Amino acid sequence: MSSPPPVDYESIARGRHPDPYAVLGPELLPDGDGVLVRILSPGAFSVSVEWEGQSIPARWIHGDGVLEARLPGAKMPVRYQLRVEKARGEFEVVEDPYRFAPVLKPADLRKFALGEDTHAQERLGARERVHEGIRGMHFAVWAPNAARVSVFGDFNGWSARLHGMRAVGETGVWETFVPGVAAGALYKFDIRTKRNGRKSVKADPFGRAMELRPNTASIACADVPFPWTDADWMSERARRQAPDHPLSVYEVHLGSWRRAPTQAPAPSDGGETNWLDWDRLAETLIPHARDLGFTHLELLPVTEHPFDGSWGYQTVGYFAPTSRFGDADGMRRFVDRAHAAGLGILLDWVPAHFPRDAHGLAYFDGSHLFENEDPRRAEQPDWETYVFDWARPQVRSFLISSGLYWLEEFHVDGLRVDAVASMLYLDYSRGPGEWKPNEQGGRENWDAVKFLRALNEEVHRHCPGAITLAEESTSWPGVTREGKDGLGFDYKWNMGWMNDTLSFFRMESRQRAAAVQQLTFGLTYAFSERHLLPLSHDEVVHGKASLLSKMSGRDGERFANLRSLYGLMWAHPGRKLLFMGGEIGQWSEWNHDTELDWKLLDYPEHRGLSAWLTALNAAYRKVPALHEVDDAWDGFQWLEFTDPVHARISFLRRSRSGSSVLVVANLSDSVWKKATLGVPLAGTWRALVHSDDEAYAGRGEGTRSARTRPGTRHEQPHSVDLEVPPLSISYWTPASKRRAPRRTQSKQSRPPQRSAGDQDA
Repeated sequence: MSSPPPVDYESIARGRHPDPYAVLGPELLPDGDGVLVRILSPGAFSVSVEWEGQSIPARWIHGDGVLEARLPGAKMPVRYQLRVEKARGEFEVVEDPYRFAPVLKPADLRKFALGEDTHAQERLGARERVHEGIRGMHFAVWAPNAARVSVFGDFNGWSARLHGMRAVGETGVWETFVPGVAAGALYKFDIRTKRNGRKSVKADPFGRAMELRPNTASIACADVPFPWTDADWMSERARRQAPDHPLSVYEVHLGSWRRAPTQAPAPSDGGETNWLDWDRLAETLIPHARDLGFTHLELLPVTEHPFDGSWGYQTVGYFAPTSRFGDADGMRRFVDRAHAAGLGILLDWVPAHFPRDAHGLAYFDGSHLFENEDPRRAEQPDWETYVFDWARPQVRSFLISSGLYWLEEFHVDGLRVDAVASMLYLDYSRGPGEWKPNEQGGRENWDAVKFLRALNEEVHRHCPGAITLAEESTSWPGVTREGKDGLGFDYKWNMGWMNDTLSFFRMESRQRAAAVQQLTFGLTYAFSERHLLPLSHDEVVHGKASLLSKMSGRDGERFANLRSLYGLMWAHPGRKLLFMGGEIGQWSEWNHDTELDWKLLDYPEHRGLSAWLTALNAAYRKVPALHEVDDAWDGFQWLEFTDPVHARISFLRRSRSGSSVLVVANLSDSVWKKATLGVPLAGTWRALVHSDDEAYAGRGEGTRSARTRPGTRHEQPHSVDLEVPPLSISYWTPASKRRAPRRTQSKQSRPPQRSAGDQDA
């Protein structure tokens, strides 16, 4: 093999050569009598090759750190080390990174290229390896439009010249093995583009840890098994999360739930840093949610993000838990302790869009690699972010691998997929001429549909018992349907119920009778999907006010209304989700920079609200009729829902066995003196929970126990007479066990259809 021309040495010395492995490292001499070793060691006084007990001095072939040495009689492959004199008389013996054979072969990346790799992080990113008997770090990155890629970090003085990477065939992946690099090393990728040689410095898309903002380096991680203790939880998860079991979710932004009592110095971007770490959160948040009776915690994105104000929804680290709360094992300990306390963990996950930050995915290798290249599909105008190109197979591999990573590596119990509506519609938040129709001329984004189906299939295949939830705000059909006609989610957020219900509770009492249909209309589509009822963070930000502030009336009436809202929500078909602060009655809108107003619990009205929510969760979890049949008319029957004068409703919830709960709500400001309501069983009916009880800061008025009298009412064989206080809701159960024959609900007991408008408009 002939020597490379001098220009190669110059480009090697400057860190510009597209394939440094073609020049550096060992190669067989043309006559076959030995091996020639070329070395890059800028700043060295001298370099020798240590081989089979010999120390062979290398000679300079370029003045800026390029040397070579001949090893007579050596055969390929050859093992050697470099003895480098960095200062006069100071030597160190190191491995030559360019002597190692490739770790990856094109065949290793075939599934990634086809969009079928569900665990791409096992091949890409930074992974500790023992390669050819030497321990080090293997780096790999997908950058098909790069002319040259190198990895640099604190292990090489942040020099992009020293560790150039090699292309793995035509896969678009670049890789290198760097001996001696250990977990904890900081690193980035230096990428030179084919188009104009422009340089971009990027964090690792597959990096499993990142520095705290404003720093942007990725952090190499160890592959050490975590000592999980939640085997019983994981084996029981499928049963616990089955559709006929209670699902009551406490949604949390960890950075603003509670803060540490001491204020740490502010970083350069002005944000606070006195967050609780994972272990402190486990000591405080887990007992709080457990004592309130929730079944699950949902964490706003803990994937790494550069801007605190995005709440985690503008992700740059799709495999990296944010360093704000500690390291990855800290998060694992938190999940392990949550499972020990009987709490599942759901994670907000964002495959819809990503930020434009220079160190992130945007314009990654000088091209629109992760984002769609068509400007009519590339950007999300609402958030000024880029939209993933779900048609690109490698992007699908990247995202599906990310979703499974959180479920498998952190034992997370489900993914709440953010902004699904923005994925499904090509014209989402775009005006005429700003979007490109699909091939059929429609607005549906079939690439996103294909991706979401594949995601849900892989989650359910690889992670038994895990669930997926869609934040989907339109009437797209089959969100929770499996197969080719559905998207395959387990649950859909019922945004229509949320909008209608909050609109109703904002009204003054005198307006409500004419608007009761806003509470009843949701039942016309309640069973079209498996729904979750959300009162989420989205409803208490951007000038929307807190839940308590949304309620109509004076202060006492606001609390009564909010208790009634929660009571109606916990009785309504559909799983439950409440954002943090709702349990204490926040007056102020959510602020991500401060903790919740915990001092409010010094006041009886706020303590009463918290006690009421605890009672609702206890009833919901204990009583099968409130959760067992959530997705069919068999579990629900209207009694009163068309009163033209008063804002009063009542209904029955039923279990599979036919046991019933009577739910009575008087949402007017006057007493319902004689509510005569049909019930299926004779005997005494008692209030299971009542929002007007003094324990919940109510007035203690109205009936708490009633005997039935015979006579058909609301298609039931018996009835009870109740006095129902204003702005109250109560659940009633029979004291006796005698059960009347079960009746099916007639069509007349369903509320009338609303003719105009999208259910979630």
